[in-house]
Amino acid sequence: MRRMRRVKIVATLGPASQDDKTIEDLARAGADVFRINMSHASHELLRETVSRIRDVEARLKHPLGILVDLQGPKLRIARFAEGAVQLVAGQKFVLDSVDETGTAERVFLPHPEIIESVSVGDRLLLDDGKLQLKATKVGGGAVETEVIYGGRLSDRKGVSLPDTLLPVGALTEKDHADLLEGLKCDADWIALSFVQRPEDIIDVRKIVQGRAGVMAKIEKPQAIDRLEEIIKLCDAFMVARGDLGVELPLETVPGLQKKMIRMARRFGKPVVVATQMLESMITSPVPTRAEVSDVSIAVFEGADAVMLSAESASGEYPVEAVTMMNRVAIAVENDTNYRTIIRAQATEPEATAADAISAATRQVAETLDLAAIVTYTSSGSTGIRAARERPSKPIIALSPNLRTIRRLSVVWGIHCVQTEDAASLEDMVDRACIIAYQEGFARPGDRIAITAGVPLGTPGATNMLRIAFVRQDGAGSS
Repeated sequence: MRRMRRVKIVATLGPASQDDKTIEDLARAGADVFRINMSHASHELLRETVSRIRDVEARLKHPLGILVDLQGPKLRIARFAEGAVQLVAGQKFVLDSVDETGTAERVFLPHPEIIESVSVGDRLLLDDGKLQLKATKVGGGAVETEVIYGGRLSDRKGVSLPDTLLPVGALTEKDHADLLEGLKCDADWIALSFVQRPEDIIDVRKIVQGRAGVMAKIEKPQAIDRLEEIIKLCDAFMVARGDLGVELPLETVPGLQKKMIRMARRFGKPVVVATQMLESMITSPVPTRAEVSDVSIAVFEGADAVMLSAESASGEYPVEAVTMMNRVAIAVENDTNYRTIIRAQATEPEATAADAISAATRQVAETLDLAAIVTYTSSGSTGIRAARERPSKPIIALSPNLRTIRRLSVVWGIHCVQTEDAASLEDMVDRACIIAYQEGFARPGDRIAITAGVPLGTPGATNMLRIAFVRQDGAGSS
């Protein structure tokens, strides 16, 4: 099953889409990776959903990635005696540690770490930023605030703290249990929510130990302050624009998105752009023009993947949303300006043999008008390096490791095929040519570029570039 685009599509599964037939329909429509949101999924549902995805993968004979998204430390107020209160700008409102139902003057905040960390002058945003408070007095187990923007505040609404660095890590007890269950289910990617510091990534990597890729969700101002350190430590990251737009001024988010996509390219890390991409398709069979433009911008900027959240998880038109995203991506990548923009964002290769060969391979493939670039990759790093160059020619990643193949399903431009390790250089050339032919990328008489590490099967040791002809029988000669 060959995609006609380079950018990948991540589709979130939920009540509208977690049955076997819909998962298959989504994959056929263009979904490359399926996200399971642990904010809403039990361990039993996680196991059932993973099993269904793997059944669909076997039927389609096409690798599908699974992303388990951890909930992270969700901070919420407690309940009110009347279910809700109306806060007015200028009034005093207290968040305290007294476990009693709330009133129009106070509410219980069951998070002592917030009360201990907030300083006078810090902002507290409630209900996705709809209400804003400012701390005026802190101490005695309470935070006294002034209401800046008021409104209706109901039970269990979320609290965001854009000005406060919390002492808690991004991994809660629930997250730890969900992470272990995700690893047991052979998830390909683990997404860590509300990352604040590089140590959050280190904590998760110690548990994961290479069994899955670690994806950092960038959605806190504190993460923006230490962005380079975090990106260097994770395997991929997500521009989680929803919470980012709550805790930071909305007008700064587009610029941050552009900055993060370019940083991803520089460090050779896959990047996913997420949240509200086709939001109106939750209830409408067609998106707005602005949403189409939003998806297009992410594709033009060279993001590895674009993501659907509620559109595919709980919306009325999950398959139509994936189909639309697929159509937009194909249209952008066929636009006359696309290659010029992608090339303008290129970064210099790092001073390693593997990076130099990946950069040379792109140039050779485009200069000689080769049919495809075939890369042998054990760990996936060679494939990611090839994708970082954003070549105009297709990339076929060959690996004996099914985990690697599935993990690469989130990476820009890579068509993944599982195959045994080549026994010799001649076998390597033949195998590359036959697969390029069988998968519909090359015809007899075409030439392909082949990169690999010699000796064969050595992880991360790309040191060879070959050009081969595809013969009439599909095999190769160099």
